[in-house]
Amino acid sequence: MRILLIGAAGKLGTAVEQALVERGHDITTVGRSSGDLRYDITDPAQVAAMYSEARRAGPLDAVASAAGDVLYKPVADMEPEDYTSAFHGKVLAQIDLVRQGLTRVAERGSFTLITGVLSRDPIPTSSAAAMANGAVEAFVRAASIEIAPQRINAVSPTVFTESLEKYGDFFPGVPPVPLAEVAQAYIRSLEGAHTGRVYELA
Repeated sequence: MRILLIGAAGKLGTAVEQALVERGHDITTVGRSSGDLRYDITDPAQVAAMYSEARRAGPLDAVASAAGDVLYKPVADMEPEDYTSAFHGKVLAQIDLVRQGLTRVAERGSFTLITGVLSRDPIPTSSAAAMANGAVEAFVRAASIEIAPQRINAVSPTVFTESLEKYGDFFPGVPPVPLAEVAQAYIRSLEGAHTGRVYELA
């Protein structure tokens, strides 16, 4: 399959790219400052330009997202624009990948989005992230009943084993998940038949 991978430069994106390449897929990577294509997916105009450039090399079979920006602060310190920023950075950006991708991805192609454990098991300072993750998951379930035969799923991991040194203290007692296992969930979404699923990894 020819797959457009958003956020390939991060820890998760790197693991997903490696796993997909090992399975013989043709990957085009996208990032703000690195990758085969350089675009900011929070800007709808850039999303349109990204799709136009990506399709010059051939039809797209799938889009996978491993990108999303949110802010972590106590609720009492949050401003309205902090929540708006999280919504734009993780929710609307991924929704627009799907919205604009419907006519640019194969008839039986798929979209795989990223959410996270905080929608179901929040930690202090995570209200914006929990909101964003929950919104993405709700969108996936709703969109799946409209876009068939195209498919859409989300991957929702807990803290990465490889990030425990930096973030482990924020997730006491929460089982971590190896990046390789998260990458397998992307493979399941991209190569399988499910739609409207949220693959929870803990």
